[in-house]
Amino acid sequence: MNGLYPLKFKPIFKDKIWGGQKIKTSLGIDFGNLPNCGEAWVMSGVEGNPTIVSNGYLAGNELNELVEIYMGELVGDKVFDQFGNEFPLLIKFIDSNDWLSIQVHPDDELAKKRRIGRGKTEMWYILDANKDAKLITGFNKETDKDEYLKNLESKTLKDILNFEKVNKGDVFYIPAGRVHALGPGCLLAEIQQTSDTTYRIYDWDRIDVSGMTRELHTKEALDAIDFEFHEKYKTDYQAIENVTSPLIESPYFTTRIIKLDKPVLKNYSDLDSFVIYLATEGEVELKWDGGDINFKKGETLLIPASFDNLAINPLTKSTLLEVFIV
Repeated sequence: MNGLYPLKFKPIFKDKIWGGQKIKTSLGIDFGNLPNCGEAWVMSGVEGNPTIVSNGYLAGNELNELVEIYMGELVGDKVFDQFGNEFPLLIKFIDSNDWLSIQVHPDDELAKKRRIGRGKTEMWYILDANKDAKLITGFNKETDKDEYLKNLESKTLKDILNFEKVNKGDVFYIPAGRVHALGPGCLLAEIQQTSDTTYRIYDWDRIDVSGMTRELHTKEALDAIDFEFHEKYKTDYQAIENVTSPLIESPYFTTRIIKLDKPVLKNYSDLDSFVIYLATEGEVELKWDGGDINFKKGETLLIPASFDNLAINPLTKSTLLEVFIV
């Protein structure tokens, strides 16, 4: 296995106008002297924002540096052939203490056309939610570009948007092109393509600490928006104890959930990809031939593609998200 082992990373913290304290108080991640923290980037190969290994002899190395060195041994041959030295996923914890801007992300095709890297498809797994917490995803009726612009100009955009009540354990898939926004009281894990391109459509007429409004991207967003109406936006799933249960299967990532109260064995010999574990509840011990590591709620692990067999032993009742690329 070329000396590789499951990797932990130091998070990168983002002070946001809408951020809160839950990344510290609920997830136990200390974000230092920031007044609040909207996002903790816990695994990132985004240019200018690389996460750095925090455990073992590779501590101090950036994620993309390790991809360049270990290539398919770390990420999988197929993944390396497709993405090269750029780690293809960005993993975040997000605490929305206020409404985020209403926004949209470009798809791969538009991003390539605009020479801004890759598109941004993402998913949300709700870790915790205040009573009556809501988010926006998609439209609440059939609409088109003209109606959208009319509502945007008259500041009635929310009238045609789909609001969802949010509960712990909810899953939302946000494909590129879908208009969306998080509301106050949401703590979640976000799994997304490696991209930091966001087109801000509407920011609730908010003013920052300097007395300025934030930039809007009305024109850039227009070609990115998918105006299609869907009857259902929330993902239905069934999580069975001690069984790896599907959440999202997409061309960009596959995410599964494992609720544990007894040990399970995992075999990845048929998978040509890295695996990411996000601990959303409890604490587990991970064992492999040659080592073991504990990780708990609020921590993530990158399992190299060269690993075939793992044993996961829950030290308390635990929940993991499992992420990879097919």
